[in-house]
Amino acid sequence: MFGLPLTFAAPLALAALIALPALWYLLRVTPPRPQRIEFPPLRIMADLLAKRETPARTPPWLLILRMIAAACLILAVSGPVWNPSGTGATSGRTPLIVMIDNGFSAAHDWRERMRAATDEVEAASRDGRPVAVVALADAPAALEAKTPAAALDRLRAVAPRSHLPQRDVHLTAIGAFLDRHPAVAVVWITDGVAGVASDAFGKGLSDALNKAGARLTILRADRPPALALTAAESGGKLSAHVLRASANGRDAGLVRALDQKGLPLAEHDFRFADGATETEVTFELPVELRNGISRLEIAAERSAGAVTLMDERGKRRRVGLVFGGTNDQAQPLLAPTYYLSRALTPFADVQEARGAKGVAESVGQLLDNQVSVLVLADVGALDEATMRRVASFVNEGGLLLRFAGPRLAAGNDTLVPVRLRRGGRTLGGTLSWDSPRTLATFAPESPFAGLVPPADIGVRRQILAEPDGDLPGRTWASLQDGTPIVTAEKRGKGQIVLFHVTADTTWSNLPLSGLFIDMLRRVVALSGSASPNGGEGSTRPAAAVLAPRLTLDGFGALGSPPAGATAVPDDYGERSSLEHPAGFYGPADGGVAVNALRPDDRLKPLDLSAFTDARTGSLTGGDTLDLRATLFTVALMLLILDTLAGLWLGGLFNRSRGGRLGRFAGRAAAVLIVVGIGIMGAPRGAHAQEGARPNTFDSALATRLAYVVTGDEATDTASRAGLNGLTQMLASRTALEPGDPIGIDPGKDELAFYPIIYWPIVASRPQPSEAAIRRIDAFMRNGGTVLFDTRDALTARPGGPPTPEGAYLRKMLSTLEVPELEPVPTDHVLTKAFYLVDNFPGRYATGQTWVETLPPAGDGAERRPARAGDGVSPIVITGNDLAAAWAVGKRGEALYPIVGGDQRQREMSFRGGINLVIYTLTGNYKADQVHVPALLERLGQ
Repeated sequence: MFGLPLTFAAPLALAALIALPALWYLLRVTPPRPQRIEFPPLRIMADLLAKRETPARTPPWLLILRMIAAACLILAVSGPVWNPSGTGATSGRTPLIVMIDNGFSAAHDWRERMRAATDEVEAASRDGRPVAVVALADAPAALEAKTPAAALDRLRAVAPRSHLPQRDVHLTAIGAFLDRHPAVAVVWITDGVAGVASDAFGKGLSDALNKAGARLTILRADRPPALALTAAESGGKLSAHVLRASANGRDAGLVRALDQKGLPLAEHDFRFADGATETEVTFELPVELRNGISRLEIAAERSAGAVTLMDERGKRRRVGLVFGGTNDQAQPLLAPTYYLSRALTPFADVQEARGAKGVAESVGQLLDNQVSVLVLADVGALDEATMRRVASFVNEGGLLLRFAGPRLAAGNDTLVPVRLRRGGRTLGGTLSWDSPRTLATFAPESPFAGLVPPADIGVRRQILAEPDGDLPGRTWASLQDGTPIVTAEKRGKGQIVLFHVTADTTWSNLPLSGLFIDMLRRVVALSGSASPNGGEGSTRPAAAVLAPRLTLDGFGALGSPPAGATAVPDDYGERSSLEHPAGFYGPADGGVAVNALRPDDRLKPLDLSAFTDARTGSLTGGDTLDLRATLFTVALMLLILDTLAGLWLGGLFNRSRGGRLGRFAGRAAAVLIVVGIGIMGAPRGAHAQEGARPNTFDSALATRLAYVVTGDEATDTASRAGLNGLTQMLASRTALEPGDPIGIDPGKDELAFYPIIYWPIVASRPQPSEAAIRRIDAFMRNGGTVLFDTRDALTARPGGPPTPEGAYLRKMLSTLEVPELEPVPTDHVLTKAFYLVDNFPGRYATGQTWVETLPPAGDGAERRPARAGDGVSPIVITGNDLAAAWAVGKRGEALYPIVGGDQRQREMSFRGGINLVIYTLTGNYKADQVHVPALLERLGQ
């Protein structure tokens, strides 16, 4: 406003400045002089009294002081806020291009980047120059110079992506814009991280800018602050690599392993060596826990690059090996189990029966150990009991992997995928005309598709399959003459896979090749998942492409896939992109995970050496400053000076006249000055909370309700009175005896002591700091609940534009990992935690109350009195102004009126508040079946 980065919350209050001239003349008016009448008897007394001079007019300096005090009060009432202007681009009338990196490496300090971009656009608005916004991680599009207002709308729609920006693809659009608008100003807000592929953006942009005579300003952090994570199997252990582009001072942290529900399974701290850009942590876990890992993440690093998702391919299978030969054949370098163990160990937990006598006992011991894959190497006939047990293992979802040999060639059992010819086929022997054959190219529908058979693989002997109409559909690999070498069949929920050669080198040299390891890896990965060829009972589509199911946003939060997300092949192993965002693809029991980085990717700092003439700046601009407190303080000090001036002009400081009065007035003036200085030096917002800051020791000794100090005195007073009233109700109606509620600053105070935090939304207050947002996020992740109250139920309109409070809350939660929300269901445990209620009114009763969406119950799920999960909703949102309904005075009287016709609304508000507190303390306790009879009886059913 007025060409300055100054805005007013109530600009109409500035109209009172027009009255200042009238006030000037009003203060200058003096009463008429009294008429003097001489009274001679009192003449002698006149000489005894000190002469008192009364000015005919108010002194000009006092008038100016009072004018300034009045102006400060008017300006303070108007709510002035100082918004620093952009510091990047120079002023002018030419168009402005704002380029912003919005890959996952920009998510760590996204608020600062958005603030810097917003400052640049607002500065262009004051200069009247058009603006074009380029998000370098989005799809390229033609640039258009728009009005600053339209550019701000475009900028608000920009969000971090789950991949690194591909800056090169935008060079064409930027170059075309520079050709149309030469000598433009360009501001690049970069994250300082180069792409993992070759990046020619710097050279191309520099050439385009020099050609057009444009001016470039680069805004960036001093060092790239982003951390990233990759994970891979290493020596049978899960290894995570923590990466950074350069040494940035963030030298230590924590890597957590989470399951599908987000519960921690393990954690490991990491620390970078001096100047290092990579460090490794290793998780050594039992197979059950290892296979339960669904997500690795760097704690407190909200970025898609700091998350590695684990799918079925990353899980370690427990594989049991059984060899049908004699003890003298079970020797290193001779037994098939030696080759199998060496090939399987990098990606599976390999087990062999210990102390077992015979094949049947070995099979029984391994099945008792709950192996996922049972490997039978040259095992011929099995006894009937073992046959039934192995068949049951396959039908229940196990994978049976068999290898040929003399015993299998002589046997005749049904645990094979195809009918076999007895005896086998010899190639290249002394009595054979045939030469050893090699493998043919794998068919596209085969699980081995994409693998390339080496030309030096030779098969000297194999077991042949009987010709059958179903044989082509069961063949995964074949020789060049078309005879099957690997066949498979789905049985029940499991599969049987047969290699028609031995697992050692007696029939072929396949076990000596790297192809053997890759083939076993893919076969073992099928255990516990559906058939890859889309056969009967398969959960994967026949086309072998998987649609996105859940995807990560740029901050690392899982959610619904964006509209532009496309399917991936079932063997997809590339890093995420705009078309394939990071996330889970395909069904939950057989999908694949796409991550922001591949296991061998590393981060590199961005090379800016091509921009020798560019201006550089920092992301840390000036913070938004609320000037009301300062103006009120100045006005108060001026009024104190005015009072002292009045006392001085009145002669009260004259010691020659009433000495005691003079001394008293001097002392009073000194006290007033000290009080004024104390008020000016007091920290802002200190008046909002009665008493001192929360005491950690006291907070740990008693359960307390907490509210967020907003800095708005009326709101904070209502919050404290409301939680006082709710605390009294809890103490009188329940077994809980909470301590006095307390006001907190989420950016500074410890939050772990409070089960629930009440946060009233005040749209006129500045947004909370990044530190406060991160602490609130950690509080909700660790089991705490935040009750956000927008208090706008009276002004909100269904389907209409958001209220200022709703827009404020939406912006504040934009960088938090907020779960999907729904209105409180009628059968939610929150409605029956203590009282049986059906809504949660406050001062208003028309607002909706939102909680975390509960998973739908399956068709065969057990019916429960409440659809509750294992935890408590970390967030509750309402607009009913709960604190105002709970607020009571010292005598227990209600402080605020209820808006609504129901006289019991305040009572129902207290009941809903008690349910909220009990719910946060006990979780889904009332969802247990033991409460069903009592609840049904209470409901009259």
